[in-house]
Amino acid sequence: MSLDARATKPHERLSEALSAEMEAVNALIRARMASEHAPRIPEVTAHLVEAGGKRIRPLLTLAAARICGYEGPYDVHLAATVEFIHTATLLHDDVVDESDQRRGRPTANLLWDNPSSVLVGDYLFARAFQLMVETGSLRVLGILSNAAATIAEGEVLQLTAARNLATTEETYFKVIRGKTAALFSAATEVGGVIAGREENVVQALFDYGDALGIAFQIVDDLLDYGGTDATGKDVGDDFRERKLTLPVIRAVAAADESERAFWDRTIARGRQEEGDLEEALRLLARHGTMESTRATALDWAARARAALKPVPAHPMREMLADLADFVVERIS
Repeated sequence: MSLDARATKPHERLSEALSAEMEAVNALIRARMASEHAPRIPEVTAHLVEAGGKRIRPLLTLAAARICGYEGPYDVHLAATVEFIHTATLLHDDVVDESDQRRGRPTANLLWDNPSSVLVGDYLFARAFQLMVETGSLRVLGILSNAAATIAEGEVLQLTAARNLATTEETYFKVIRGKTAALFSAATEVGGVIAGREENVVQALFDYGDALGIAFQIVDDLLDYGGTDATGKDVGDDFRERKLTLPVIRAVAAADESERAFWDRTIARGRQEEGDLEEALRLLARHGTMESTRATALDWAARARAALKPVPAHPMREMLADLADFVVERIS
């Protein structure tokens, strides 16, 4: 298949190469988000699912299965499963974070209400499990159900770590490995499993997804303090929500007494005033934590690329390698 010359970004090339499969995924999502008795379910789901987004996670599942030579029908089921899990977590996240914008549009909890967002998220989780079961693979069911549990665990850990200036980098990485990387690694791993590939290939796909997910989340955290990617978020949302992400954790660790007092007031106690975001950005710049965090993201992107070595040679394997680089290029 010749790729559209306009599809220059790795995820766009993947989307073009897997367009037929993604059409099938989208059709399956539309069919399974229907509800005979509760029309609000498809209304809320459609608002988020059809809002755009790169659909990276389902693309990862389809690409991994294609690279591994899978020719059956269940890669589409698994890609839809991954997207349902992701959408469910977004609905829940927006309630927890009291967000009012997602992908540049009002959040579902703002347009409807918190109970609707939570319950529709629960419905999508249930739909995801129905799709998993249809593959007939207990191993696939184990991987994706473990990922769902790990995501929830990561979100709860973030709640307990948020606003605590004693939060360490180790805890930060536990949080992002749970809330973000777990679904990336499951998405790639199940592609190899459903194709029946050797264990070293399956492990390589898991390692790739894990490293890619970590790099992806680090970059998202950086973009919150300024960047070139259109995330649909306002700069400083994490600061206003008092989240301790890697740039701030490093700035707190390097802070003098007066800087520590600033972080204690704004993050730990939540007493934010006009000009505080600008002061936070000045402190991040003073200690070079944006640059050091970007270097960490680059390291994880390199790990993702290196993890692909045992994976069979395939044009799509190169697209996955390029995707790892692109994730970090968003902040170049």
